[in-house]
Amino acid sequence: MGDYMCTAVTYKADSFYFGRTLDNEFSFGEKVTVTPRNFPFRFSNGRKITSHYAIIGMAYVRDNYPLYFDAMNEKGLCMAGLNFVGNAFFGKEKDGCDNIAVYEFIPWILSQCTNVNDAMYLLEKINLTDKPFSNDLPTAQLHWILSDKNRSITIESMKDGLHIHHNDVGVLSNNPPFEYQMQHLNNFMHLSARNPENHFASDIDFSVYSKGMGAIGLPGDWSSQSRFVRACFVKMNSVKEKDEMSAVNQFFHIMGSVNQVKGCALTDDGSEYTVYTSCMNADKGIYYFNTYENRQLNAVDMNSIDTDGNELIIF
Repeated sequence: MGDYMCTAVTYKADSFYFGRTLDNEFSFGEKVTVTPRNFPFRFSNGRKITSHYAIIGMAYVRDNYPLYFDAMNEKGLCMAGLNFVGNAFFGKEKDGCDNIAVYEFIPWILSQCTNVNDAMYLLEKINLTDKPFSNDLPTAQLHWILSDKNRSITIESMKDGLHIHHNDVGVLSNNPPFEYQMQHLNNFMHLSARNPENHFASDIDFSVYSKGMGAIGLPGDWSSQSRFVRACFVKMNSVKEKDEMSAVNQFFHIMGSVNQVKGCALTDDGSEYTVYTSCMNADKGIYYFNTYENRQLNAVDMNSIDTDGNELIIF
């Protein structure tokens, strides 16, 4: 699905929230898509699931199939795929495994699992394959964050096998691998939301001449490693709002710290920009989003939709 960048974040207030930015040089024509409980999923391994949990998320729908960038199911389990170019590796089918193509990984998990613990059981048997959706849609090189209200994990399929990491920060960006991202985060433990104290030299009279100086050194560039650090810092220090609109507003402010502006990250094909930002209330089944062109928050409430059907519902 292309060489796009992104950042995903979880946020706990009175409800559990999960969302991401999708950064790319162009939009894929993605739309909020509900997969109702009786939509027939036909997986590449021959398995067919005709009755499952309802799913809502942002997808590129092709040939009546939802290629989800991010989604949640009616039980509050959330999942997003983020670019992992150069490190992701997907092989061929193997005997004795659940062979699942990358493009169907999100539906495979969200259609069957109520929480991360359920997913861990499926992940023990999974082999992610490089089978493309079609000749003109090659296999995307991704890794994933999977979260419920109690825990998050990062899933990375690399040449040496499938890696599943406990994601205690509830944040994911792109390269390098998650283990290195967490190691690199140690370099910023001195940052603070409070004013700094003088640890430089006791005989120098320093002046705190501005608010926010405790975060001097927080990386401000658009690289995935820097976005990971910045998202962690902003999320961990953000106020936990209680009412729905305040919490959703706060979530979009957190994501705003990693939003990309057209012209600031040039590529051979143009400029990376934040195509859309999503925020899911996983407890209430509400999918909020805005786009680069329209900053107004839009919402689709899964509970207001007939989720017992067998046809995709596309907004």
